[in-house]
Formats: sequence, structure tokens, C-alpha cells
Amino acid sequence: MNTTALLLSVFLACLVEAVEAATIVLAAGTARDWRSALSGVGAGLVVLAAVVIVFGPAIALIPLDILRIFVGGLLLVFGLQWMRKAILRASGHKALHDEDEIYRRELASAQSASGESRFGVSDWYAFTLSFKGVLLEGLEVAFIVVTFGNIQGQLGLAAWTAAAAVVLVAVAAIIVRGPLSRVPENTMKFIVGIMLTGFGIFWGAEGAGAVWPVADLSLLVIIPALAVIALAIVLVLRRRPSEATPAAVSAPSQSAPGFSGAIPDGGSPAGASLDSGDAETGAATRTRTATAGTTPPKAPRKTSVIESLKRFGLFWYDFIIGDDWRVALAVAASFAVTAALSSSGVGGSWWVVPAVAVLTLPMALSRLVRKS
Repeated sequence: MNTTALLLSVFLACLVEAVEAATIVLAAGTARDWRSALSGVGAGLVVLAAVVIVFGPAIALIPLDILRIFVGGLLLVFGLQWMRKAILRASGHKALHDEDEIYRRELASAQSASGESRFGVSDWYAFTLSFKGVLLEGLEVAFIVVTFGNIQGQLGLAAWTAAAAVVLVAVAAIIVRGPLSRVPENTMKFIVGIMLTGFGIFWGAEGAGAVWPVADLSLLVIIPALAVIALAIVLVLRRRPSEATPAAVSAPSQSAPGFSGAIPDGGSPAGASLDSGDAETGAATRTRTATAGTTPPKAPRKTSVIESLKRFGLFWYDFIIGDDWRVALAVAASFAVTAALSSSGVGGSWWVVPAVAVLTLPMALSRLVRKS
């Protein structure tokens, strides 16, 4: 059962990210130069393959219990982010992801950008746009492949599943020759978020020393229960008024303070955010766009090494911790309590991690809704 759920999670997550990356590549190739755009795709895939090849075997050397805590914690924090965004979309408090709108925006940006040749690439803008899109969208997939594959001892199978999803999207994009807007991305993201959270709860509690009542079959209770809770929260939030627009335009994620300057205006791929099209503080980006015509352009300034390191650190903070550090802290505390109870011989400590996850979800959503 674990293997089947693993493959489904990897396939759906990769399918979602591949669709978003395909939109960026289509815009770059259509508006600019297909050879340069496809070169960027190839370079991005090589980097992602290297990440899996290098970190996959390295992570496998970590003792299993420690690996379960580490992977479970990351998946739980990661999955809860996906669930929060999916719930906000489904309840009308966050704009739905719209590939057609994203494609039009990226196409317009690519057409208006100046072109130059670098390192033998005829159109550097098309190359970097495709490269960043593939790399940033693919980082999530690489993370899921490496973590899921190592926990289950199925790294190769997880990698091949992700590759199959990429090939499927690539073939569909070639046939359609346009954004794959008919793919139910919003629903798929909802499902992936629930599955990531479920596996994070299961493996994290197990690594902390808890014993699940029916072993692996507990996932058959955890995942459906999370789905029911998420749908119940959606129904509650739908009763609250919302100002969300009907369609989302992708923008760089800026939930980490100061990260908005990491990607220059007009040159950011739609896939720059952890969950494309879901910039939690997109107001800053909209403000930049609205004032672009009235503010004289500033000369580009050189980025210092310290500033570059800061942006790099903030990117990974946003990638792993996301929009609410309190959730990550609560997850870590639940693991510590579970480990303390298990080591002291107290039975039934398995309930601590799922209870904390279920409690933090509406609390974090409440904060996000108030901010909006």
C-alpha cells in the first residue's frame, strides 16, 4: 500500500510542477527562440538529475529512525503548506491557478525583454527563463523523489515515476502547442498536499518512537481523515467574504521578508514560487507593476556577496519553512513530545503528531485569512 501511495504522490506532484514548467517554456520558445529555450530545459533537467543522484544515496546513509524524523518533519511542514494554499483556493480566499493567464503574462514579458547572446546561446533570456522555470519547479519534485524513495527503499522507482510524468506532460504540450489549462491542477494540488501531510505524520511519529495501532494500514485512516478535515474547513471558510480574484497570475514567492529583491522585475519565471501562482504576498509584485510606468527606471546595481547569500538563505527558508514558522515549530515540538513519551514507556504516543497537525492547520489558515 505504501509503495502504491508513494508512486501516486510522486506522479501527481511531478505532473503539477511539469505543467507549470511547460507553460514557462512554451512562452519562452514561442516569444523568443526555441533552441535557446530547449537548451535551458536540458540544463535544468541535468541539474535536477544531479540533485537526485548526489543526495539520494547520501540520505540513504542516515539511520532509518533519524531519517524518518527528518523526512517526516520536512514532508509534514511541506504538505501543510500545500494544504493551506489548496484550502484557501477551494474556499475562494485565494485565486485559482490559471495556466492560460500565466502563459499570456509570460509571453508578454518575453516579447518585451531585450535579447543578447552569451556563452554560445543565441537568446540568453529564453535560456534563463526556461532554466529557472524547470529548476525551481523541479526542486519540489526532486525533494519528494529523494525523500519518498529513500524511506521506502524505492529511489529508482520514484525517479522513474517522476520521469514518466515529465514525459507525459512534454508529449501533451507538443500536441496541444499551448498551456495545458485543462489539467485540474487545483484539485491535484489539494490531493498532493493531503498525501504529503499524511506521510509526514506517519513517518515523523514512527521515527520519534511511536507505534501505529495497525502499522502501515494506519495511512488508510490518516489520509481520508485529513481529506475530511480539509473539506470541512473549506465549507467553513466559504461562509466568510473574500476578495480573491478568479484567476491567479504567477509571481515570485515573497513570503520570506526581504526576498522580493532576489529576482529582477520582468525576468522572473512563473515557477519562482514554492507553489507557482501562489505568492502569499503578491501585493508587492502588483505594486511594482502598477508603478512601473510612472517611476523612472533605476540603473542596475551590483549585488554584494553578503546580499546574495542572504537571498539564497531566504529562498531556502521560504522553500522549507514557508509562510508560517509557527507550524514548523509546532511540528518539531510534537516530535519531541512523542519521543519523550515513547522513551518513558508511555503507550499510545502515536496521537500527538496528528493532533498537532490538525490543530495547527486551522490556526495558520485563520491568520492567513485575517491578513487577506
